[in-house]
Amino acid sequence: MSLLVVGLSHRSAPVSVLERASLAAGTQTELLRDTLAAEPAVEAAVLATCNRIELYADVDKFHAGVAELSMQLARHSGVGLDELTPYLYVHYEDRAVHHLFSVACGLDSMVVGEGQILGQIKDALALGQELHTAGRLLNDLFQQALRVGKRAHSETGIDRAGQSLVTFGLEQLAEGRDPGVWAKGKRALVIGAGSMSSLAAATLARTGVAEIVVANRTRARADRLVEILGQAGGTGVVARAVEMAAVADELTRADVVVSCTGATGLVLSAEAVAGALGLDFDSAEEAPDAPSAAPPADLDQHAAWVENGSATATAQAQAVRRVTLPAQSTGPVRLALLDLAMPRDIDGGAGRLDGVRLVDIESLAEASADAPMAADVDQVRTIVADEVAAFGAAQRAAHITPTVVALRTMAAGVVAGEIARLDGRLPDLDEKQRAEISQTVRRVVDKLLHAPTVRVKQLASEPGGAGYADALRELFDLDPQTVAAVSRADLNDPNRGRS
Repeated sequence: MSLLVVGLSHRSAPVSVLERASLAAGTQTELLRDTLAAEPAVEAAVLATCNRIELYADVDKFHAGVAELSMQLARHSGVGLDELTPYLYVHYEDRAVHHLFSVACGLDSMVVGEGQILGQIKDALALGQELHTAGRLLNDLFQQALRVGKRAHSETGIDRAGQSLVTFGLEQLAEGRDPGVWAKGKRALVIGAGSMSSLAAATLARTGVAEIVVANRTRARADRLVEILGQAGGTGVVARAVEMAAVADELTRADVVVSCTGATGLVLSAEAVAGALGLDFDSAEEAPDAPSAAPPADLDQHAAWVENGSATATAQAQAVRRVTLPAQSTGPVRLALLDLAMPRDIDGGAGRLDGVRLVDIESLAEASADAPMAADVDQVRTIVADEVAAFGAAQRAAHITPTVVALRTMAAGVVAGEIARLDGRLPDLDEKQRAEISQTVRRVVDKLLHAPTVRVKQLASEPGGAGYADALRELFDLDPQTVAAVSRADLNDPNRGRS
């Protein structure tokens, strides 16, 4: 096993970098295909969520693998390799297994213990299977990660420590109050109809909002989400779907907005939010002699642009649109905004408008840093450690299985040859005598091979046991092509690698 993972997450990189490096669904497909097209990876899978981007691969060379995976991440994320490298982490073999199992249990999540990551791991495996980039190692790894995550949630109280980002975000909007009390009777606008937006809509319905409006670029998906909300008995929520073009009008009636789309640009500008609240928004001033290549209009995007810009950044910065906004929102909250998208859907400047409270991925990361850890976390860590050891042992044992099968195949061939030779020398044997002799010879061979093959599997499952397969091939002069044929047959089994 030569498992390698290269990635970045909320633990290693600031949200601004994660935001710029986020991968759309189509980009993930290209990343996987390009990773396999370049050596030294023979398998690949990508786990991309709102707060992590990780590329898993089975490689035959460690240093070359790290260099290639890092380059592919930089190339497809659009963040330069020199800028991206300081934020990347690398895990290899058992450490890579430990990392994914910890992720699956929610130990590495922004909100410790959250269970949504299991669905995202399942999606990553499904994409690798669909594109045939996930082979035997990654299929086994990701399916076992799903089982470990489910075990952690069923055998421990990690759920008490964790919650979804949606729930955590609503708690932050409620500012210490009971979210159920805070949300009761409010009108909510949900932008997007994907998995996170669907979770947000369902959570809002359970929390007690009076109305949910769903806006999505594909109207059919918004209609489907509304239909599901209507089937959730007992919530009493009124749900309806609208076109994205109606978002501006719905903003004027909404008390809470949750946005999580796959858009690469802003969905809600500060100006649109200000207009919905009837606030003045001054963005007309521009410095004279502005350069033709104008910087981004959004203040937060502009800050990142200036920080990473060229030597002319200072001169170009003078061209940024000046927005008259207070340092932070003041007064009672008239509109609560929860932005769960990466990159962000809502202009960061909206949070500085009077009467607006904005919670986004960055503020959630800051808030979760002080969240208490449940006592069950230690128990989950023990589960992870045990499962990592078991997975490593199983993989090492599986590595020697083709050699053992080839040995037994060779022995069966020797028995068949000797029985055929016996038939030529003793042609008068009746069928009963021949069957008894054949069975006796096979029993002798099986008994001779049983103890060494069982023992070699046990030894191979231990750390450092990879060499036993080579020793077995050498001692019995096994044909390497026969061993490889067994491996290929196992890898091509249609029942393998299906979640």
